[in-house]
Amino acid sequence: MIKSQVIQYAVQYAAEEEAQRSKGDGRSSIHYPALFLFLGDKVSPAIGPVLERCERKWDNAGGVMALHAASHSTNSKSGSGMPEERGDRGRERVMSMALPDTAGRDPRTVRQDVFREFSEDSRYLAGMNRSLRQLSNSIAEYGRQYSSFDVIHLSIITRVDDPLNVLLPQITLLARAVLGQSFKSVQTDLYALINEREQGENFGYSSSVGLAFLRELDGLQGADYTFSAPLLVTEDGLSIPVAHGPASLFDLVYLLSDKNERGMMSVHGMEDNYEIIAHISLLKNRVRSTSDPVTGHGGYNNMTFKSGIRGSTGRQGYASAGFSAVRRPNKQIAMAVLYHALRYLATELRGNDKWTLRERQAMLGLTPEALRERAAGLLPDEEAIQEMTGLMSHGRPSWQELKQLSLRDAETLLFGDGGEAYFRSNFAGVAAGRAAGIDPAREWASVLAAEAQAAVPVTFYQLAEWTAEQGAGSVLNALRQHMGGLRSAIASAQEELDRLYAESVERQPFQRVPLLDKRTVRNFIHYLFASIYGRKYELLRLQSELDLCRRYDAALEQLHVQSKAQVQTMDALEEELRELAFASIGRSNETIDQNIMEYYRTVTEEVMRDIETRRGPGILWSERYMGSLPALLRRGGEAVIERLIEVCRRELLTAEPFALPFEEELLRRANVAAAYENREIVSREELFKRLYRSLEEEAGINVRLFEYTQEHRHEERYFFGDSTSEFLRYANHADETTRIYRLGFVHEQRRSGVEKLNLMGGFHLEDLLYYRNGKVYYETYAGNGYRLHGVDEEQLPELR
Repeated sequence: MIKSQVIQYAVQYAAEEEAQRSKGDGRSSIHYPALFLFLGDKVSPAIGPVLERCERKWDNAGGVMALHAASHSTNSKSGSGMPEERGDRGRERVMSMALPDTAGRDPRTVRQDVFREFSEDSRYLAGMNRSLRQLSNSIAEYGRQYSSFDVIHLSIITRVDDPLNVLLPQITLLARAVLGQSFKSVQTDLYALINEREQGENFGYSSSVGLAFLRELDGLQGADYTFSAPLLVTEDGLSIPVAHGPASLFDLVYLLSDKNERGMMSVHGMEDNYEIIAHISLLKNRVRSTSDPVTGHGGYNNMTFKSGIRGSTGRQGYASAGFSAVRRPNKQIAMAVLYHALRYLATELRGNDKWTLRERQAMLGLTPEALRERAAGLLPDEEAIQEMTGLMSHGRPSWQELKQLSLRDAETLLFGDGGEAYFRSNFAGVAAGRAAGIDPAREWASVLAAEAQAAVPVTFYQLAEWTAEQGAGSVLNALRQHMGGLRSAIASAQEELDRLYAESVERQPFQRVPLLDKRTVRNFIHYLFASIYGRKYELLRLQSELDLCRRYDAALEQLHVQSKAQVQTMDALEEELRELAFASIGRSNETIDQNIMEYYRTVTEEVMRDIETRRGPGILWSERYMGSLPALLRRGGEAVIERLIEVCRRELLTAEPFALPFEEELLRRANVAAAYENREIVSREELFKRLYRSLEEEAGINVRLFEYTQEHRHEERYFFGDSTSEFLRYANHADETTRIYRLGFVHEQRRSGVEKLNLMGGFHLEDLLYYRNGKVYYETYAGNGYRLHGVDEEQLPELR
């Protein structure tokens, strides 16, 4: 990701090349094999775009096969059924499967004629069987590209107004039957495309054909749908029946139009729907890496989505989707300047650490005195021990009974475990509760934030050293030495307490009152709590201090992990930028001075020192410049580079030394920077808000519905991009409190932009505006002698 960012910024800034295509974008892999079956002549334009998008997004798209079931004349170029190479890279393999011709037929009966010809001419089924078996063998050749070969994802794509989709159930079940002989499971989805833009003068007939298909589809998706026919054909011409149901034919059906839910035609036509098909296919079949940062961020779950789109009546709903993408340029600058700017900042952060160990401890509240005082504050006042003398005793033992006992036995005789329970509840419990509320990391956050802005800042470089396990100046090491002393003190205090408990009551120095037995017992009780529980109080204070130290110890370890990781990230970023800068010089077509790196180092450092001189020490860490570097590092190295590019573009490359005509390339870089400076500057929050809103508006669902008739609506939205980026972090929290949809992320290391896929389901065919409008034409054409179905009227579901 960083490499892609830097390369693109350098190319754009120098104006040496045109816009780069997204070769630096990370790609995903699919888990199971995938097969796209394109049904009909009218769906031909979708084949190349769908496969090209899979090729662009999937690492193992080379093994994805496609099958085009179309008229014999359409597939005449590949009538043998052998694979046909398509696409610029020649990696998409498309096989053909011949169906009856539609050209030249009477439009009044074309769907019925196609159905009858297919049913009566056995050559079609025989050819389809051969093609599907060849296809299944071809898929097996790519088996090593997939994580598992147990399941195959079969996606069937057709146009609703294509007459050949009258054969949808036969083609679907035959494909499943053949593939089922190689795979344990065949997951089948249907993508039904509605092209309203192309209807033109034939809008009435086209709508009636589309309605006929949708009516048939409603029956295919019924929970009680059954089918049985001799579809499997052997090489000897023997037929084998294929049976289905009762069950819906497809796992999910997606209806996708070139008119969105707001009634507007898409400026991209059907292209967005091709993107949707590729993205849904990836979403349902993506390999999730164990190192994927989005683990736990709401990935797609097919069962959850199917359950979500099922209405209260139990009737399975249909689905649709919307897609949008924003690919914006990263405002970048020369690689040498970027590297030297980061190097200068890192050198300044390392600085000279002049803090003594005592000063470090004091800043973090870890001096022995501070720890002792903090621990003492956790306990209730010691005077509260006197209140224990009011505890109810068990019976009324005499002085003669008590004086022969040990202090422990005497306490047990008097109070059982009541004294211990009282102390545990009112002292130890209170201390533990107060300690539980202590969050060292939160307490240090404000202190460290203030110190980071000081004239001599405390940086994560210093913190990594301070929190190391070893070292003369290690705060963690000093804390652990103090904890060792506490453990010894606790052990000594416990031994002293046990020794006192074992002593005889008679030997204890408290006042006896002759002839007044009860008074003597009362005096002993006062002595017991003062001596025993006074020591327990001090022991509790030591234990509380040790527990407090453990909290600080864990917090210091975590701070060390964070600080060390930030140091390592900075070192790695510096090294990566250095390598990229040297490599960029080697690739340049310009005649570049061999001392260019040294020159840029001098100029960059002079400009940055000049900024500090004019605006004061520490200005580079203000929000106008880098801001909080630890906060950026917590979001990842990409965030640091993004902010650094912004600073270099705005503050460095616009400075006077970079306008000097040492190289024509350098002049072009300065001109690019100046052009960017003329842009309207918006805050980061506003930029993300606009980007988020733009993605959402453009990802409107690609189907028009009657909202007031839709009984149920389930929505899920997915971002495809770098989930660690600042924008997707923003997107994750935007509308968080009012969100009524399920949000997920598909993590891809990318530099070219962000994509968004909106899924919506739960509607029924009668909710479609296309269905409502087409119903009038369908009834009119059917009433005027048009045979729009291959089966008889009684075999069709009721027209809704």
